[in-house]
Amino acid sequence: MGTRRAAAEYQRDVEFQAFTAGAAGRLLHAATLLTGDPAAAEKLLGTVLAHTYANWFRMRSEDPYDQARTELVRRFAYRPWWRRPHGGALDRLTAQERLVVVLRLFEGVAEEQAAAQLGLPVERVRAICNRATATLRSRPAPAPARSVTEARAAAEKARKQAASENSRENPPGGPPGGSPGGPPGGSAGGSASSSDTPAESSSAADEIQGAAS
Repeated sequence: MGTRRAAAEYQRDVEFQAFTAGAAGRLLHAATLLTGDPAAAEKLLGTVLAHTYANWFRMRSEDPYDQARTELVRRFAYRPWWRRPHGGALDRLTAQERLVVVLRLFEGVAEEQAAAQLGLPVERVRAICNRATATLRSRPAPAPARSVTEARAAAEKARKQAASENSRENPPGGPPGGSPGGPPGGSAGGSASSSDTPAESSSAADEIQGAAS
């Protein structure tokens, strides 16, 4: 009896090793899309694989990948409410939208099967998938007004710097560079030490102004 069990456990170890070699990478990708955090994804996958290994004998003819994916979805869906996913490629989606997108678009699970796993009507899964797809295809929200104000202030500062440089290098009625007796902007200390030319400063100001408008 002991020999037979030992042989069965050895066979399980061989099969499980082959399974993880072929499926762990894809499952980790799915977990990363769900959690948005590589460390959390690895922890989630480790728990799923441990559960799969412990229940290997009970699977019999069932597909171990389907069972592991179902466990992955279940553990993510019923995680503590304060562990909300954030970051990652699906950062703009809610937890429910992430589940639907991963199942339907990444894993290619049929609507009926995805609905059964999530405990939702098929029409609800379809609506969530359409909404999430539209969100991913849309542009991110525009920059806040404070950023626009800062950009305009930077443009004005660059414009003033360009005018100052131009005044120092070409003072009215005086030689280039200015002299001690020249008008304001051409002092005995010489020109400013800025490395930008007037043309470059004006160009930078125009670019900033264009980004702000």
